[in-house]
Order: sequence, then structure tokens, then C-alpha cells
Amino acid sequence: MAAAFQQQIFALDARFNAYRAPGNPNFKTLYIRRRSQLLRENAKFKDIETIKKYIHIRSQLLQRRYGVQDNISISSSSSRQRSSSKASLAIDESITINAKKKNDLTISENYAFSGVHHIFDQHSEQVSIVKFANNDRSKLCCASHDGTVSVCDVTASPPRVAFILEGHSKAVTGCDWSASNDLLVTCGADGVLVLWDIPRRRQLRSVRDQLQSPLLCCVFQPVNNNMVIAGNARGMVEVLNVSTGIYPRGGSSILGGQVTSIACESSGRMFWAANDKGVIVSYLMSGAGGSLSKLRRCCVGGAVSCLSWSPWLARHPALLVSAADDSLLLFRISDREGSLSLKKRYDIAHRSHGVQSTFCPIMSFRRGVCVVSGAEDACVYFLDIEGHAEQPVVNKLQGHAHPVLGVSFSYDESLLATSDVSGLVIIWRRS
Repeated sequence: MAAAFQQQIFALDARFNAYRAPGNPNFKTLYIRRRSQLLRENAKFKDIETIKKYIHIRSQLLQRRYGVQDNISISSSSSRQRSSSKASLAIDESITINAKKKNDLTISENYAFSGVHHIFDQHSEQVSIVKFANNDRSKLCCASHDGTVSVCDVTASPPRVAFILEGHSKAVTGCDWSASNDLLVTCGADGVLVLWDIPRRRQLRSVRDQLQSPLLCCVFQPVNNNMVIAGNARGMVEVLNVSTGIYPRGGSSILGGQVTSIACESSGRMFWAANDKGVIVSYLMSGAGGSLSKLRRCCVGGAVSCLSWSPWLARHPALLVSAADDSLLLFRISDREGSLSLKKRYDIAHRSHGVQSTFCPIMSFRRGVCVVSGAEDACVYFLDIEGHAEQPVVNKLQGHAHPVLGVSFSYDESLLATSDVSGLVIIWRRS
């Protein structure tokens, strides 16, 4: 079955799944999992005309059954456009593509994620952040507003939830892996930052926020994993030594608003913090003590929900910003003080939720550079940030029935994890 149509069928089922057995969420998840399995089992079916008729009839039947209108497009022109410009590739084409050298692939071919590897539904509320471990595609962390953090074994057969960490009394709002993946740090709306020992599956340390305020984001300092940088709902950016549980002197700074996101560059000396007022500030962390100095300030048009840094092949480091004015912004980092210069802006449905975005991790042999973003229209978008500005979208994944929040690549780009406000986590595999 052509991947473009397989994705349309799955998207159709996902949309109507919201109306199916409203009082039984477990049945809805079981149903969409089974549908995904059936699509994989019939992947070799290649009669395109029959597939189109099937989508049309199924759409009509579902609309009659639930009394809801659906506007899915199955015309040959739209399907052809989706296959070429948005990288939904046919199965027989992928065989030829696999024989090509990596540097011969177009950017749309490189990012043809269409198959569903697995669906996780262990959380009862929204999963705001998903994050693969460093250089390990088997471990995936999911942080949920139900107050728990799950660690999944994505490459097991079948994929499974390895364990669930319970240490927060309210929504978990941030998480990050240490460089060795032995430690995981999480923060929550309960104002607690928790350090976890992953091999032993236990809590090592729990530290309250200095201002007794909800914590909204946290990251390890990339070079020194004894240090964690966090942001709270009272506008404070703060450094914590997780080995001692002490906030060092000079390691706090007031940004204002609510600090919603933090991104570090690879050396750990500089990082950026953003708030719900659209303010982004660069900071310098000096010495081993963790003292902070404010550097440069930049403002965008909406609340910032996500920052992502990339060296971009060291040509010009960049910062990717998700802003709640329907914007995905690409900034060039123009000097050693972290000044930001707007390079491109893309339209992404984003107004009220904490939509995440990220750079694709592998860039060395690409013809272009790609980023991926969730969106409130329940889609996942791949955008070429070096290509033609008129048509930046090279792929669009339609499998969620609710706004997509978290996005995370495995280090080798073979898997993509996405999460939504219903708590569903989908693992996509490359075609």
C-alpha cells in the first residue's frame, strides 16, 4: 500500500476515534493500535484506485455512523502532491531509494516517516514532552500532566513501558537525560525538581524551588551534569547543584513572566531562556560555581513554548523558537554573546498549547536542513529551513486526533516520537 494512502487511512481513523466509545478510552486506544497493525499487514497492497475507493467509502460510513463531517482529500491530484512534495513514498519506490547512497537522497526522501512503529497510551493526561536518550534509540522518556514519568523500551519486541517513575504530586512539566543516560531530571507544577537513578529505577534527590513556585522547564548543563538549569512560574532562571542539592550563590536571575523553556549550546557556557511574554535572553554561566550573567535580549510576538539549539554544522549556530502566535521562528546566533538575528518564520498552528519543535539531528550529508514541529491542528510538520521559502513543508504526519505537543528524534533519525494532549504517544518509523 502506498505510504501516502496508508497515512490517510490512519489519519481518518485517528480523527473519528475521538467519537468512538467516549466512555471507554482503553477501547479507543486498542482500536487504533489494531488498525495500525492491519495497515502494516496490508502494506504490500498496491492497487491505488481500490485504496482511493476504500478511503472514500470508509469516510462516508464513519461520517454517517457518528454524524460528523470530515474533509479528508483523496483526489489523485492531492495524493500526488502529497507523495512528491511531502515525502510520503510508495513501498516499491523505497526499495530503490534504499539502494541509493545517502547523499543522493532528496530531503523529502530522507524524512519520509509514514509507518507507525508503536502507540503508547500509559498516561491518563497530556504528555507535554517526549525525549529520546542520548545516542540510544531504545529509551524514550515521556513526561505527563498526570504527575508521572514513563520510560519506554521502544526497540523491544514488542515495544513496552519499561517502568513508571512517581515522584511528583502535580503535572510534570520538564525532563532531560544526562550525557550518560544514567540520570534523568524532571520538574513539575508542584515546585519540585527530582533527580532519578535510571538503572536502579529510584529517586536520588528531590529539591524544592527557591521561591516555592511551580517549575516549568529544566535541563542538564551539557558538560557538567552536576548542574541543572531550571525556570519557574515567577520568572526566575536558577542553577541547582544536584550533587549537593544547593542553589549556588549568583546562580539565579529574574527574567520575568513565566520561564517556559531553556536551551544550552554544547559547551554549556551559554544558554537561552524564554518566557510566556515572548522574551528570550541569553545567559553566560561562568566558572564551576554556576554564577549567571545576562547577555542579550530578544522579543517575539507570542509566548515561547520551546527553544532548540543547533550548531548547524558550525557554519552559523541557530536557535529554533516555537511561539504561540502561530509561528515557528529560526534565528541565527550572530555573536559570542548570543544575539539573535531572525532568519526565517514559518506558519504553524500554535496559540494555546505548549507545542514543541526540534532540529533533525543528522545534517552532515543532507541537501537541506530539516526541523520538525508539533501543531494544534493535530499534525506533525517537517520543514526544510534551507530550501524554498514558498514550500517549506516536506512531510506532514497525520495520526493524532488532538493537538500535538512533544516531538523527539532518535539520534540516528530512524524513529520519531510525538505526543498529544490526550496522552497518546506515537512512535513513527522511517519509510
